[in-house]
Amino acid sequence: MLIFRFQPDPSFQMTPEQEAESGQQWGSWIGNIANQGKFISTAQLGFTGAVLQADLSCSNQIYTANTTAMGGNMVIKTDSQSDALEISKGCPILQMGGSVEVREILPM
Repeated sequence: MLIFRFQPDPSFQMTPEQEAESGQQWGSWIGNIANQGKFISTAQLGFTGAVLQADLSCSNQIYTANTTAMGGNMVIKTDSQSDALEISKGCPILQMGGSVEVREILPM
């Protein structure tokens, strides 16, 4: 699984042109992975949510670690972590100063 992280900036608003360009970049990158037969699924997370604690208390603040938020994920099929890292090098979130965390998915 590729986990996309970024530093939220509430003051930043993309222009419609920037949104279109970003959508094209993501679509091209994901399409390339799909063309290789390595794409399984992807999801973008929203910017609001809630966290339920073990004591059943609830907060409307999503988790951010060191001011970095999880923005989404993608499940891909590769033979190794190094293959997944190579695929990650084309991720558009890197151009925005974000990061891609590569994790193995373990069956349950």
